[in-house]
Amino acid sequence: MSRRLISSGSAFERDIGYSRAVVDGEWIFISGTTGFDYSKMTISDDLVEQAEQCLKNIDAALNEAGASMRDIVRVTYVLPSAADFPKCWPTLAKYFGEIRPAAMMISAGLSDPRMRIEIQATARRGSGD
Repeated sequence: MSRRLISSGSAFERDIGYSRAVVDGEWIFISGTTGFDYSKMTISDDLVEQAEQCLKNIDAALNEAGASMRDIVRVTYVLPSAADFPKCWPTLAKYFGEIRPAAMMISAGLSDPRMRIEIQATARRGSGD
């Protein structure tokens, strides 16, 4: 199976030169995904709403790759403020509570001060069956 690139249509992908996701065989590598609604290029000021939108964006990329959230095996969360992470837990548990992928949280600056969370994920098609 050949490598396939998936785009969300985000201006960031075009301007910076990356793909929302790369499919290589059964593996799907999802780029760091923020809370932007890429169809409108808008972002909420609310951290929890951003986390929810991140996961919707990831879900859309997975669906295009022929996979689902259940196929996620690894996830990395990046937040500028580590103290904010617990606010995201109910949203993360809603999506990952039963899946329970390997996970890591990093506190680091993000490229746009409006961004309050970024989520990167790795999935393998069929692993969530």
